[in-house]
Amino acid sequence: MPAAMAAKPRAVPDWPGRLVGAARQQIGVTTLYDPTYTRIAYPGGDVAEDRGVCTDVVIRAYRRAFRLDLQRLVHEDMAANFPAYPKAWGLKSTDTNIDHRRVPNLAMFFERRGASLAVSEDPADYQPGDLVTQMLPGNLTHIAIVSTNRSTEAPERPLVIHNIGQGAREEDTLYVFRRAGHFRFAPI
Repeated sequence: MPAAMAAKPRAVPDWPGRLVGAARQQIGVTTLYDPTYTRIAYPGGDVAEDRGVCTDVVIRAYRRAFRLDLQRLVHEDMAANFPAYPKAWGLKSTDTNIDHRRVPNLAMFFERRGASLAVSEDPADYQPGDLVTQMLPGNLTHIAIVSTNRSTEAPERPLVIHNIGQGAREEDTLYVFRRAGHFRFAPI
């Protein structure tokens, strides 16, 4: 087939629903917020399933829904493009135990993959499966997955699935904290 006629890679059918479903499966399982630095296997490493941070919800959802290993993908991109990634932690090289578990690194990875979207005030712009980074009080970064469910208080507003301190939950917090980034990372 000529190059001009080559088929473009296609996203997995209903990938947003699969991603949201995989994130929702963590509710009641991941019951603790635990930011402890932990040595984990590579590739495919994870902290204990009952604990984690906001990034672990995203990492586990992509892994379960699509067998997509963000630990490996982020590490490989960071190793090849280290200067492009944030230096907030004073590291001089990659660390497969933690790099993928840091919100700014995930945001940079998604941006480098062309998954960035505009941060918007319009709830309709946030579709199921989208990823939203936020700034919490104390200048702490956070990431959440936009759900298929909507707020009972404002039906136009989607809920998010995240771990913001008490384990994986589905909550109406998309507009509670300042949105810093918006991504749509479709697996191919």
